[in-house]
Amino acid sequence: MNSEQETPLNLAQTRARIDAIDREIQQLIAERARWAQQVGKAKGELKAAVDYYRPEREAQVLRMVVDRNSGGPLSNEEMVRLFREIMSACLAQQEPLKIGFLGPEGTFSQQAVLKHFGHSIKGLPLATIDEVFQEVAAGHADFGVVPIENSSEGTVNSSLDLFVTSPLKICGEIELRVHQHLLARTTRLEDIERVYSHPQSLGQCKAWLRANLPKAERIPVSSNAEAARRARNADDAAAIAGETAAHVYGLKVLARSIEDRPDNTTRFFVIGRELFPTSGHDKTSLLMSVKDKPGALYELLTPFADQGLSMTKIESRPARTGKWEYVFFVEIEGHVEDERVAAAIEQASARAAEVKVLGSYPVALL
Repeated sequence: MNSEQETPLNLAQTRARIDAIDREIQQLIAERARWAQQVGKAKGELKAAVDYYRPEREAQVLRMVVDRNSGGPLSNEEMVRLFREIMSACLAQQEPLKIGFLGPEGTFSQQAVLKHFGHSIKGLPLATIDEVFQEVAAGHADFGVVPIENSSEGTVNSSLDLFVTSPLKICGEIELRVHQHLLARTTRLEDIERVYSHPQSLGQCKAWLRANLPKAERIPVSSNAEAARRARNADDAAAIAGETAAHVYGLKVLARSIEDRPDNTTRFFVIGRELFPTSGHDKTSLLMSVKDKPGALYELLTPFADQGLSMTKIESRPARTGKWEYVFFVEIEGHVEDERVAAAIEQASARAAEVKVLGSYPVALL
């Protein structure tokens, strides 16, 4: 062996080095927590955790984590998850954030909450998406997390429609890779006569259900966790839900990853009571209603093209103000503080019956 080469460490030496690194990591986390306390003191006497939380700052920190992780060996997803938990714990020193979501325990909405906010929060499982909006608007929850669209089943209209009348703002977006599993008490697929699940999940798995359970009744319920709760009471029933629901409700996984598309992803919005500053890489969501004249929608969208802004989504929904009247949900790249975005919104407002800024928020990182 070349004398200049480093001699490999034995197992005892390797473990000793890991222990030393762990001590250093722990000391640095404690130091970070103390500096997080200083941030709170610098902001003065604030009353609640929501006063300390800044989504634009978190997005900037996590982007730096990804930029520094070019060498691995941990994936970007793992590094972001670790830092998210550190930030969550540091913030909770003041008081845990209260986050409303579509419950009960074990839903994909709960998974989205934990992915975005970490585990050092107080989750508030609620019966409906409407209740999530209500609890945030009333101040009983600091933020809410609601599903907005699925990559295979499209928009969750019950969420989108609530923005028409709600004063709440979109503060963030979450993209959650969704694996649907068939859960039951029994271990025999042939015993299943009924399948419970949220309508979106039933739609995401319809080809698998046709091929494997063609005679089973499909029963839509308010959430996948509610489906699991019902399935645990009968040997001839099953639920389509995530693996977390299997643990919570004591069910077996009969079939894994039964979603029809391998890239099945659900997007969620974080809703709150105020707009936040730019993070440097943002989206803006708008609600627009057009004046009743030929070419009105074209005129409405022209300012965004003139300003060179990319439109990532446009969708129409009934305005509920009259028959055949519609509002348009539009997403563009950029933040309302950006000069081009502000100019486009001002020009569109002069041509529209209404332009409402639903929110400007950091683009989902991973």
